[in-house]
Amino acid sequence: MAVLPIIKIGDPILQVRAQEVSRITKKISKLIDDMIETMNDANGIGLAAPQVGVSQRIIVVDLGEGPVVLINPVIQGAQGEEIDVEGCLSIPERWVYVKRAAEIEVTGQNEKGKPVRLTAEGYFARALQHEIDHLDGILMLDRSLGEAEFEDLEEEEEPASPEELENQAEAGE
Repeated sequence: MAVLPIIKIGDPILQVRAQEVSRITKKISKLIDDMIETMNDANGIGLAAPQVGVSQRIIVVDLGEGPVVLINPVIQGAQGEEIDVEGCLSIPERWVYVKRAAEIEVTGQNEKGKPVRLTAEGYFARALQHEIDHLDGILMLDRSLGEAEFEDLEEEEEPASPEELENQAEAGE
């Protein structure tokens, strides 16, 4: 396994739709292992193949319960909405408010090529949507409702309601 360099904002690979994975080869398996090691080394919770310079539809997400690998993931359904702060390994030192579905259903394949269907909610759903966006050339800045200051991440107060955040974004605050 190896720690790969993480591609930063401005690189064109982050703005194009990644290619479908047609079959899982030893090269793909090694890429997945390297992506997990890279994500862990960077203290991230998710990583998409384009973020390491590979235009393939592969994501890894780990919220502390072991990595979830999805190849050719597709969001089949979504419901509800939540606004929260997101960061990105490809956009260091920036945090923005992003509206995401509160619950999603995703299909794809695991690292062995077996079909996977999972339902995710909350932070896990947010992480999956963020990484799947990377596969479509969409960055969190493209969905931003506004910048979040570092202090916003540490506040213990009640978060702003979705309506308040949208009104702030529309007002340019």
